[in-house]
Amino acid sequence: MRQLILSAFLLLAGIGCTAAGQAVRAEPGSPTAFRVDVRGHGRPMILIPGFASSGEVWDGIVAHYQDRFECHILTLAGFAGAPASGEGAVMPLVREQLAAYVAAHHLDKPVVVGHSMGGVIALSLAAEHPEAVGQLVVVDSLPFLPAANEPSATPISLNEMALNFRNMLMSQPLDQRRAYQRRVLPTLISDKEKVEVALDWSMKSEGQTLGQAFYEMMTTDLRPELGRIHAPVLVMGSWAGTPGATRASVEQVFQSQYAGLSGVRIALVDRARHFIMWDDPSWLMQQMDSFL
Repeated sequence: MRQLILSAFLLLAGIGCTAAGQAVRAEPGSPTAFRVDVRGHGRPMILIPGFASSGEVWDGIVAHYQDRFECHILTLAGFAGAPASGEGAVMPLVREQLAAYVAAHHLDKPVVVGHSMGGVIALSLAAEHPEAVGQLVVVDSLPFLPAANEPSATPISLNEMALNFRNMLMSQPLDQRRAYQRRVLPTLISDKEKVEVALDWSMKSEGQTLGQAFYEMMTTDLRPELGRIHAPVLVMGSWAGTPGATRASVEQVFQSQYAGLSGVRIALVDRARHFIMWDDPSWLMQQMDSFL
């Protein structure tokens, strides 16, 4: 059964960095759940990184689109060296403040792009605040991550495990985090230089936020909410780098999990691992160009 997306989330505990030189909007009433770097001009596009990743992970995509889109690149609070929000919840807080951000900045039906955990946040935003999303792009993410490995899983059945792992992440020594990720990051990223970047990023994240975000991911099932999403949706998935996985088995998981989303377009990449925007940016941009 499919392992890659779940492994990606479990093993990326702590990835994040401070994006040097970014022009962050800092204004009265600015969000506490994330910070934003705005680049380019044109139709608005919001880019949400994955679990503890920096917004810097989107740099190549932004370079491709900034002449046509005004790119709003998020780095979530508590990840990437950004101060934690101190408000407990992670994903619901991002979702609600992002909807408020779209309204406050008069962003007209933006394209919302999310990777991994960012993809789940994007799906939730489209379901809860349809007016805040024009088109949705989900990069290697599922509505209920644990069901990729265990179809019978439910948020209730996973609650105790998620709590235990949350507590572990909150107290994990940094040397253990570093050793753990040095083993597993190559299964998620093909480029050795990017692996080192991600490893460096991982030591700059905040354990309390990591633990809470993990708990929320393991206990959030958006499959019943998919019918509330009316924006056009492109989902891009990967399967390479996972022992025992086949293209067919991974495609079946994606089709099954997104069955409740009418008109969704699903595409699988063959040469990339979980970080598609790093491993095969040309393919990802081709898919997005065709969709947008």
